[in-house]
Amino acid sequence: MNTRKNAPLALVTGASRGIGKAIAEALAEAGYHLILTCSHTLPDLQEVAACLEEKYGITCTAMAADASEPAAIEKVFASLDHLDVLVNNAGISYIGLLTDMSVEEWQHVLNTNLSSCFYTSRLAVPLMLLKHSGRIINISSVWGNVGASMEVAYSASKGGVNSFTKALAKELAPSNIQVNAISCGVIDTAMNHCFSPEEMNALREEIPADRLGQPEEVAKLVLQLIQAPTYLTGQILTLDGGWQ
Repeated sequence: MNTRKNAPLALVTGASRGIGKAIAEALAEAGYHLILTCSHTLPDLQEVAACLEEKYGITCTAMAADASEPAAIEKVFASLDHLDVLVNNAGISYIGLLTDMSVEEWQHVLNTNLSSCFYTSRLAVPLMLLKHSGRIINISSVWGNVGASMEVAYSASKGGVNSFTKALAKELAPSNIQVNAISCGVIDTAMNHCFSPEEMNALREEIPADRLGQPEEVAKLVLQLIQAPTYLTGQILTLDGGWQ
């Protein structure tokens, strides 16, 4: 893969739209060369990559890789010889009663949201150890902190992400690799388009900030975590407009 060894390189999963796309642009603007992945929207991701290259003069590689499949992640890392930043953003939701959920649906949510962090991190860490530095940032949810009715699998997966973050941070702190997570509230993305306008208005009224969060705000916090003192690690930072 054509990336200059001394140039900062970041990998963002689930980057074709929403939060992942906003994170990719923020990193590109900051001068990072990028590896971007998606599961099923490669043409959209390729368009994002081309735009970022033209706009910011960085290299940006778009790859189709289902984050829930370890073999797919191994292919992404196969040609990488260094990595500075890993952003685990890929995620899916399931809304419905637990008793209506199939075993396959449960496993798909857990594999995509939680196991994917393991699949990427276990390959990213050896590359970061080469420089004795690195940042791993996991995109989580407030439901990982408090749980949500009708979203048991999603809540469980994000709770797992939070614990994964804290544990891995302790493991990697002696190696100067920081691991943190952003616990997002209601962000204005396609994931929330399943709700009716009435439901979204009711939800908005619960948020003290009186609005939904924007993907660009998550991206800005990602950059701040990358630039934060190295003593900041193992933290779950909540970005929810004062909601939870």
